[in-house]
Amino acid sequence: MAEMIAKMSIMTLIYAGVTFLIWKQAGDRKNPVDNKIAVGVLYGIMCIFSTHLGIDYGDMLVNVRDLGPLCAGLFFDPVSGIIAGIIGGAERYVAGTMFGVGTFTTVACSISTALAGFLAAFLRIFIFKNDRPNVAYSFFMGAFVEVFHMYAIFFTHRNELSKAYLVVKTCSVPMILFSAFGLSLVALAVRISAGEWRNPLKPIPKKEVPVSNRFQVWLFGVTIAVLLVSFQFTMHSREAVLESGWDLDYTAEDITYAFTHIRARGGSAESFQHHVGYYGTFCIIDEDENVLAGTDFDKYYTPELGKLIKTHEINEHFRAKVYDEESLCLIQKPSDDTYLFLQIPMSEVFQMRDVKAYETILADILIFTIIYVLVSMLVEELVVNNLKEVNKSLGKITEGHLDEAVNVYSSYEFAVLSDDINHTVDVLKGYIDAAEKRIEQELLLAHTIQDSALPKNFVFDHDGFELFATVDPAREVGGDFYDFFFVDTDKLALVIADVSGKGIPAALFMMRSKTAIRSLAETGNELKDIFEKVNNELCAGNEINMFVTVWMGIIDLKTGDVRCANAGHEYPAIMHSDGAFELLKDKHHPPLGTMEGLRFSEYDMHLDPGDILYVYTDGVPEAINISEAQYGTDRMLLVLDSFKDASMEKLLDAVKEDQDVFVGEADQFDDITMLGFRYLG
Repeated sequence: MAEMIAKMSIMTLIYAGVTFLIWKQAGDRKNPVDNKIAVGVLYGIMCIFSTHLGIDYGDMLVNVRDLGPLCAGLFFDPVSGIIAGIIGGAERYVAGTMFGVGTFTTVACSISTALAGFLAAFLRIFIFKNDRPNVAYSFFMGAFVEVFHMYAIFFTHRNELSKAYLVVKTCSVPMILFSAFGLSLVALAVRISAGEWRNPLKPIPKKEVPVSNRFQVWLFGVTIAVLLVSFQFTMHSREAVLESGWDLDYTAEDITYAFTHIRARGGSAESFQHHVGYYGTFCIIDEDENVLAGTDFDKYYTPELGKLIKTHEINEHFRAKVYDEESLCLIQKPSDDTYLFLQIPMSEVFQMRDVKAYETILADILIFTIIYVLVSMLVEELVVNNLKEVNKSLGKITEGHLDEAVNVYSSYEFAVLSDDINHTVDVLKGYIDAAEKRIEQELLLAHTIQDSALPKNFVFDHDGFELFATVDPAREVGGDFYDFFFVDTDKLALVIADVSGKGIPAALFMMRSKTAIRSLAETGNELKDIFEKVNNELCAGNEINMFVTVWMGIIDLKTGDVRCANAGHEYPAIMHSDGAFELLKDKHHPPLGTMEGLRFSEYDMHLDPGDILYVYTDGVPEAINISEAQYGTDRMLLVLDSFKDASMEKLLDAVKEDQDVFVGEADQFDDITMLGFRYLG
């Protein structure tokens, strides 16, 4: 026993190790024909090695040879499995017929090894869809092949069932277990090599367990229960005794008929012989206990038999010790003056029971395994695959592809499910369309309100300056704004600002900022006071942490002096009448609304007649094209220089047109706001 376990364990580990190394090198890549043949030959050689490393019991050979074609076909390629099976099966036949290795089981072993390769190819292509089996499936496939192997021994020795039973009884348990655990060990090695190892002791959440797995577990449990019940009925001792009693009855009828026929012709029955099972005997005696016929005539007759015949009822089945062995006996009277005694050893009674039990359970396992696989395939095809198709379409729908339709109409239930989902999506699309139209109308109204809040009159009663401004939001509404207004008869305030964020929240924050700045400026506050008070006001209740960058200047139209302040905004561009545009890198303070209690300072600059002040938001220099390159301030200054003699309106239009050319087909992602001011003196 120890030698058998050691040798089979070594061979199993060799299969697992070789598969691990080959898989680590080749992986799941498509292999050329040469590699497929090479893998098949390698595993075929391992089959031969398994045969000769097996435990030889004379007429039988315990080994794990069938692992070769299974490993090659299930984990590499169908062609490899077939080649390995043919090599292993052919060599087993040669070893049995020419060298006397496991002679009794030569045909059965050769056939099962060859068919293991074809079975592995079939499973790889049609069941696992060119994917490798998991550990559980591998266990069952290994066990299934060895069960077929054992059944093939019964099938090929119908005339020697007792000997076939002895072989199966000796070989079945170790070969089935080692092949099952061996193939599952190979599957585990492949998973480790592929980096797919998962701790089997760690429970899987129910939501991650496929319905096919649950069904297979349930079906497997039912199958095992049915097999155990069937085996229990087959192994029932009472049933075995009852069936053997019937056999004795039929045999007695045959012997009585033949004996009566011989005597009717006046012949002697001394040479008459008849089988009673395999090891049973019979004898016919007269009233004086003279032997008239029997197994080897009177060889097996003893006086004790005469006592049994005289002390038991006719046609009664009874158990008695005959020839020092417990036997099932029967007494009949072929004629008024003769007695027929038949006996069959109880060991044979139970051996036939065991033979039938083993043969039945092996056949049941094969049949139920086929049914299990077919039902699993049916569930996979009719339910699981359709659910995957439905979920695939639902995944696209949840990603926003509402034009996706579920088209699974393979059965009534899935047709109803598909129609219901499609109808629900159609209704949802209707609601979304209605909501989009409502939102579009609301945004249009918000755009109108926001746009109306910005000054649009660029014609003034004052001839000392020229002014123009534009705003182009990235969405219907935005957070950029400009403003200009008189704070005194000859003092004009210019404001340009950029609120963080986009859309409705930015628009609301923009209106709040614009109103606060203008109201404080019109009351005569200094710029630094305006910024400090607006900052504190915006910080109050600012749970969403929005802020606004602001540049503001108050121009004395009589002198050209400008008092300015910058709260985190872009540098203004200045062009003096005798030069080109350049950025004025003024002192920056934090944006308004970032932190309560901030202090701000002002700075001064001077404009001479003909000088131009150009302020803008970051949507101008940070505009990007499809190559994600930024427009930049350098290009902006070049355009400004090119149109410095044009009106402010044309100057701003030139910048926007050049920016549009640069951006091309790229989407606008930020608001674009510009304000141009020319001092005329």
